[in-house]
Amino acid sequence: MAKVFVTGGAGYIGSHVVKLLTKKGYEVMVFDNLSTGRRDAVLAGELVEGDILDHEALERAMDEFRPDAVMHFAAKIVVPESVQKPLLYYENNTCGALNLLKAMRRCGVNKLIFSSTAAVYGEPARMPITEDFPLNPVNPYGRSKAAVETVLKDISAAEDFRYVSLRYFNVAGADPEGKIGEMKEDATHLITMCVRTACGKRDKLYVYGTDYPTHDGTCVRDYIHVMDLADAHILALEYLLSGGRSEVFNCGYGRGYSVREVVDEAKKVTGVNFQVEYTARRPGDPPELVADSRKIREKLGWKPLYDDLGFIIKTAWEWEKKR
Repeated sequence: MAKVFVTGGAGYIGSHVVKLLTKKGYEVMVFDNLSTGRRDAVLAGELVEGDILDHEALERAMDEFRPDAVMHFAAKIVVPESVQKPLLYYENNTCGALNLLKAMRRCGVNKLIFSSTAAVYGEPARMPITEDFPLNPVNPYGRSKAAVETVLKDISAAEDFRYVSLRYFNVAGADPEGKIGEMKEDATHLITMCVRTACGKRDKLYVYGTDYPTHDGTCVRDYIHVMDLADAHILALEYLLSGGRSEVFNCGYGRGYSVREVVDEAKKVTGVNFQVEYTARRPGDPPELVADSRKIREKLGWKPLYDDLGFIIKTAWEWEKKR
């Protein structure tokens, strides 16, 4: 079975993908600096502690493992923080990816699955978003990811290098078996914050902005369960290993929920009428992001198992209570 080198594999999404990779029989090496990831989230495979900005450590680990493909999750992901600290985001997300690509070339690895984001689209004029929409990110986080996508496209055109870029919409939920979930203490995802507030770990939930041009004034997002996203990564890997050419795919369900709707559903699932405070908009938040995911369904045969907002919240809630 193929060997997969996973950067950021101790983090929230990476750890769920590593769980599924090892379940499918792949040999895995995780490379993570543990700044937000957790050692105990890596349920199988080898963990090497290191930073993607440390090119020598990165290349040494990759050279030792000799992978058939790389999955790249290591990144800074908080939109408001990216507005406040753009250099941090360009250094970690863009320069870190360039370091990884150089290490891959030196080690003779030419297949990459890249964690991209719906933030590369900015504020599209219509929904749902297809992969051929222009990239027009409105925050440094989105721009740092869009820059990497441009590099990948150029390398793929110039040499024997193939990649799949997966543009995530809003990832949420936890492993239905209850083994792993979101562990980052300062996580900013809405569903995580809802269940933590319901658990009493937060005094209240803040909702940022009620004057967006949406049906109820709050931001609308397409929420995807983390294990359905993990499955998309396995399919992308199989596609590349079987000779597939470079591609970009949206990862979402094609259905949007407003912040108010998510909060109402979270109260229903948890049975807790937690406190909510409505406040001003945050910088960098587009009003609406909903995926058109027909391409990944048709080309890779992706069949989501957990397309249900209540179930997504339920798995996050069960994990948070256990944690």
